[in-house]
Amino acid sequence: MDMQWFLDRDPFAGLLGIRLLEAGPGYAKTAMDLTDTHKNGAGVAHGGAVFSLADLAFAVASNSHGKLSLAVAAAISYVKAGTGRTLFAEAREVSLGGNMATYAITVTNDAGEAIAAFQGTVYRKDVPYTRETA
Repeated sequence: MDMQWFLDRDPFAGLLGIRLLEAGPGYAKTAMDLTDTHKNGAGVAHGGAVFSLADLAFAVASNSHGKLSLAVAAAISYVKAGTGRTLFAEAREVSLGGNMATYAITVTNDAGEAIAAFQGTVYRKDVPYTRETA
């Protein structure tokens, strides 16, 4: 499934260097190379950068059904300091309803270690949202 158009419309994701690796209905995987720009004063991934990576995977997965979906709730738990060369976020749909949907997103590093667990809920508007309608 080609959802690159969604990422291309997000200048903040571009600023952070977030890439879309995979997408399918209710699913997305993103990546971000961890550079000095993404690190906090302790030299590990800044929590905001980790959140943004997970949030982008969440956004792609939730909008993959062609209906404009906007976050109404999001929470993250940081389970390990973000280290390594690349961070990945993998979003999976947990539930899909008429107006609401919930997603679980796991952030890992290039060693496969869990960095964060993110959960998000979207409101699915009755508005088409595809490459053609965006």
